[in-house]
Amino acid sequence: MPDEPLELGEIAPSDHHVHHATMAEAGFLAIARRLPALIVQAFGMAWEASPRDTVTTVLLNLLGGVVTAFGLLATTGVLTALFSEGPTPDRVLAALPSLVLVGAAAVVRTLLQAGAGWAEARLSPQIERASEERLYTVTSRVELVAFDDPEFHNGLERARGRASGVASWVVSAAVDVVTSLISLAAAVGVLGVLHPVLIPLLLLAVLPDAWAAVRSARQRYSTVYGLGPARRRKWILAELLADRDPAAEVRAFTMRRFLLRVYDAVARAEQEEMLKLVRRQTLTRLAGNALGGIGSAVVYVALGLLLVLGAIPLAVAGTAVLAIRSSQSSLSSLMFTVNSLYEQGLYFTDFLRFCADAEGRLIPPRPLPAPEGFDRITADSLTFTYPGAEEPALRGVSVEIKRGEIVAFVGENGSGKTTLSKILAGLYEPDTGTVRWDATDLRQVSPEDLRTRTAVIAQDHTRWPLTARYNITMGTDKGEPALLSAAAVAGADKVVDALPHGYRTLLDRRFKDGHELSGGQWQRIAVARGFHRDADLLICDEPTAALDARAEHALFERIRTHADGRTVLLITHRLASVRHADRIYVLEHGEVVEQGDHETLLALDGLYADLYTLQASAYR
Repeated sequence: MPDEPLELGEIAPSDHHVHHATMAEAGFLAIARRLPALIVQAFGMAWEASPRDTVTTVLLNLLGGVVTAFGLLATTGVLTALFSEGPTPDRVLAALPSLVLVGAAAVVRTLLQAGAGWAEARLSPQIERASEERLYTVTSRVELVAFDDPEFHNGLERARGRASGVASWVVSAAVDVVTSLISLAAAVGVLGVLHPVLIPLLLLAVLPDAWAAVRSARQRYSTVYGLGPARRRKWILAELLADRDPAAEVRAFTMRRFLLRVYDAVARAEQEEMLKLVRRQTLTRLAGNALGGIGSAVVYVALGLLLVLGAIPLAVAGTAVLAIRSSQSSLSSLMFTVNSLYEQGLYFTDFLRFCADAEGRLIPPRPLPAPEGFDRITADSLTFTYPGAEEPALRGVSVEIKRGEIVAFVGENGSGKTTLSKILAGLYEPDTGTVRWDATDLRQVSPEDLRTRTAVIAQDHTRWPLTARYNITMGTDKGEPALLSAAAVAGADKVVDALPHGYRTLLDRRFKDGHELSGGQWQRIAVARGFHRDADLLICDEPTAALDARAEHALFERIRTHADGRTVLLITHRLASVRHADRIYVLEHGEVVEQGDHETLLALDGLYADLYTLQASAYR
């Protein structure tokens, strides 16, 4: 119904006062304290990306500041000569040496700025690559359970959305801050030489702008931080409206209007918060500009009084005006850059914090290598709870798998079958309990090493936008015979034979010369992927979900033939497929309630017999 209230879940933007812990660090003094550390972090990343370009950028900017100071001091000589007594031609001739120095300083400064800009431009793409590499290195290594944690996803979205651009921009802004500080120091040094009282007067002109800049940045970050869930929801809805995979179902169920309505509700909530932000920032900037104008007027009135009182000569006053304008320009640039650096630095800090949090979720190095096979896998008293879940997914589960056996996990949806298989595959770590390959406790083994000994054929397998070859080999290089053998066992060879470029065919129609497969064809490719691994433990999680009855029967026959001394763990709802398993574990509500072979479980007349009889009756 068009007027039906929408259940939008976690999209309500947080009020900008909610994030007390974060925003308590966003005051002016806090910024001043954090800015050096932020600049150090930015230059640290720049140094890792390219030491040569980093040194070149800083050095050329430093030399540019020195030349700026030299040019201002040379200007004093020009004005002194022009304002002295005597004929005008004589005064102009007397000013010529200083004018030459001023011109030379301008040329040298322009060349130094060009060189610094060139080095900084080279640095930017290198930092982008380094930051993206750091982000995706940790996200690809972090424990799988992290992706079941909403807080991890919030942090990931903030980091991924701004990672490369912000890291590069923060370094650029840090360079600009250093450049502005050098120029400011040069101008202030000249003012100090001319008359010390001019230095504190500058504060009157810039402090209001500094306050407005910091407050504006604080307001924006707080709003964007609170809009995180809403923006993530909007991005997901945009994918549903524009992505290829859901396109057919969106049309089949005529969901376009509904999705657009939900998208509009989320977008309007975001828009309202951004309009409030614009109003708050405008008022803040108006106040800062007004107070800054008053401060500038006071500075020039004070300079006029110094001239009237004879505290400084006219030539020095002229140089002071230029130095004050240069100082104000440098201060204005500095405050703008500091404002932007601080605002973007908050997101940069989000990126660094996420990377640190993700690195904290990595499993530390473990002392033992993965065992060279096994005679027996034993899982003892396993418990596991997903992040944020109130009830555990597994409760004291114990199973045993012997080498060469075909073992099946069966049970209704939500019984814990897949969770248990992921623990056995080293994808999840149990909360309590142990998994052993023979006498080796897997908590002492690197999960990545263990995963080279296991293979998983998943129901929700990934359709990689790669060639057919890479969709089977997954980047491993075992040679052509291993590829052809795995494809033949899975029945994927017939799928590949029908492709226009064989194993070199790109399996993604979104690209030129790409080809798309049916669900059943993709299932065969995924099965070949598992067989190609040639692992000690093969886990088949609903491997026939997309296959027709004939193909399903043929696949299970291939799995039994392919097992031949290998160990297979089969997870399926189709109980007719597990009749020949050596052992069947029946799970319910995260517990093993029955175990045995097919005949034993039927004789128990329990849950397995009930489910098997129910399925069998459908075929009578």
